[in-house]
Amino acid sequence: MNTIQWRSPSNIALVKYWGKMGRQEPRNASVSFTLSAAASDTQMSYSAGGKGEVAFLFEGVENAVFAERVRRYMASVADEMPFLREYDFRISSSNSFPHSAGIASSASGLSALALCLVDMGQQIGFSNFGAAEFRRRASHFSRLASGSACRSVYAGAAIWGKTAHAADASNFYAVPFGEELHAVFQDYCNDILFVSKAEKAVSSSVGHELMEGNPFAAARYAQAEDNLGRLLSALRVGEIAEAGAIIEEEALTLHALMMSSRPSFVLMQPESLRLIQIIRQWREATKLPLYFTLDAGPNLHLLYPKAIQRQVRDLLESELLTHCEGRQFLADAVGRGAEKLV
Repeated sequence: MNTIQWRSPSNIALVKYWGKMGRQEPRNASVSFTLSAAASDTQMSYSAGGKGEVAFLFEGVENAVFAERVRRYMASVADEMPFLREYDFRISSSNSFPHSAGIASSASGLSALALCLVDMGQQIGFSNFGAAEFRRRASHFSRLASGSACRSVYAGAAIWGKTAHAADASNFYAVPFGEELHAVFQDYCNDILFVSKAEKAVSSSVGHELMEGNPFAAARYAQAEDNLGRLLSALRVGEIAEAGAIIEEEALTLHALMMSSRPSFVLMQPESLRLIQIIRQWREATKLPLYFTLDAGPNLHLLYPKAIQRQVRDLLESELLTHCEGRQFLADAVGRGAEKLV
């Protein structure tokens, strides 16, 4: 069997994608930081003469549920990758962080899988893309697996979704934004606080579907487009306070949309709210630019320039970790994007 292995990171949306249409297209554009330490390693072995059979191991254990999801996904893209019908696959994936706890594990795991598939197409002579087109195609196939996964293939930052604020942006794949980041954001810190490692009660897929009946949906999509334009400007020129204010507003809006869905649901926990209070009080007292965001889960991401890392780690040890499960967090930062391992 031939083997390919890719590592793809998670990403944290700064302007949130929430609500989708068509075939995994976003209702609003989003921008994200690509992470580094929060990543998935996916190894794919393939053998010719097969019928598209898939064996899937997660963290070394066979997982029939994941195998069926991967099988359905690969069947859905076989019109663009017809060679998938002629091979059998053995896929093994592992995360550096808890699965389904609101740290975009589908983004990292499924983008790594998409990269393996596009790479396989190159290896067997089905396609021959240059580096930029390879990433774009990987982003396209990542999106078809899990929307936000399309942003993980790029270093630094990525934009996904058609918007007036980026001429080359598309609903069908993400485009890189890392080279436009101001220097202060190039190595921006992102520490993930594990309020809970448990699988979240409501999946992101269900949350996206509930936006169809949300009474605030239209206003949200207009807000997202406005926030995206303001945030991209702040990221380009290094306006940390402006960026931080928008990022926090986006995080709280995301969870407000969950609470106003029909039916409503809540993914934040009491400790999430307590951490937000502590962060804001500390920022006011110290005048240091520590901000937070959340994805679709209870865990907080601390965002701050590397220059204040020592002060933030002191706060972590003295106050924040008390409110984390097992006093655990993952130190992370803006990263280099997906990389091939084998």
